[in-house]
Amino acid sequence: MEFPEELRYTREHEWALDESGGRVRIGITDYAQDALGDVVYVDVPETGTEVRAGEPFGEVESTKSVSDVYSPVNGTVVERNPLLDERPELVNEEPYGDGWMIVVEVSDPDQLDDLMGAAEYRTFVEEVGEG
Repeated sequence: MEFPEELRYTREHEWALDESGGRVRIGITDYAQDALGDVVYVDVPETGTEVRAGEPFGEVESTKSVSDVYSPVNGTVVERNPLLDERPELVNEEPYGDGWMIVVEVSDPDQLDDLMGAAEYRTFVEEVGEG
């Protein structure tokens, strides 16, 4: 299981990458995609949609279940991953690469400081796995 150091993480298993200029790329973690199983459909909002930290912005449907995806930050969607329309399995294959979901123009970049770093998230995942 991967925990890239440059990312920030939520307790709902999303990751956020600060792309500077107030833009944050968001997706679900390796742990989340593994727990979901084979992803067959991804629903993400259109550009211009407002998202709020801790609230769902979309859904991931797998062969096992349908799960909400939560925004780690407040802001406006400025980009959505067009590849997921035709290839939702990218979420499984490359959760930190081509499997990203949206890019948000954040309203408060300091929100990223409230998220977990890689070491903290790894510990959190290990504790969840034991629970």
